Amino acid sequence: MTQPVFDTHLHIIDPSHPLVENNGFMPAPFTVADYQKRIQGLGIAGGAVVSGSFQAFDQGYLVEALKALGPTYVGVTQIPNHTSDQQILELHEAGVRAVRFNIARGGSADLDDLERLANRVHDLAGWHAELYIDSRTIDETLAQRIAALPAASIDHLGMHEDGFTNLLRLVEQGVKVKATGFGRIDLDPASAVKTIVSVDPTALMVGTDLPSTRARRPFRDEDFGIIHQSLTPEQASAVFWGNAAAFYLGR
Repeated sequence: MTQPVFDTHLHIIDPSHPLVENNGFMPAPFTVADYQKRIQGLGIAGGAVVSGSFQAFDQGYLVEALKALGPTYVGVTQIPNHTSDQQILELHEAGVRAVRFNIARGGSADLDDLERLANRVHDLAGWHAELYIDSRTIDETLAQRIAALPAASIDHLGMHEDGFTNLLRLVEQGVKVKATGFGRIDLDPASAVKTIVSVDPTALMVGTDLPSTRARRPFRDEDFGIIHQSLTPEQASAVFWGNAAAFYLGR
């Protein structure tokens, strides 16, 4: 591929910062240097460092990673509902652009807290909300609440074929989707990519999901090939860079 790639979903696991066991799992280290070595040749020119369940509310690793990666990388953090406005603005200054809710692994926020926090960070700093959620769990009530958020995205194509129609209803209402984590999903990614782009060509974004913790298999370079082969050149340009640059970088 010749166009630049914005990696919307990567994890940095720095053992010099606190890690929290989650469901009996503790990840192996995956530093900025490890990430940079792994992505050589992929054309990745920016991305989003996403806080995982095993990092809880630690911000130190994220601030350090963003400094090391440079200005085309942003952070997706996890923060408690009581985080002060000043703390949010300090994180924004450090490069954070979104808040993540890890619903699939038992996140800290209930739906009321999620709505309040998502709206507050958007009003204060322009952040969007990112949801790690199994689309099979998105009933009509939850779908209405997600669609009402000021800006939101769904990780890993919504995870499962049986919930894909639920995901498409959200796409129709402006929710973005990450084509990530092919080693952890239960649906055909090529078909999903084509369908999402047909519904809203601005909705889909790509990512590596490196280092693919707890996935059945880690990211492969060919995963990007699957996406690229499913799209026209114009669509691919938007999906691999343009859509994410607009969503995360405002350009």
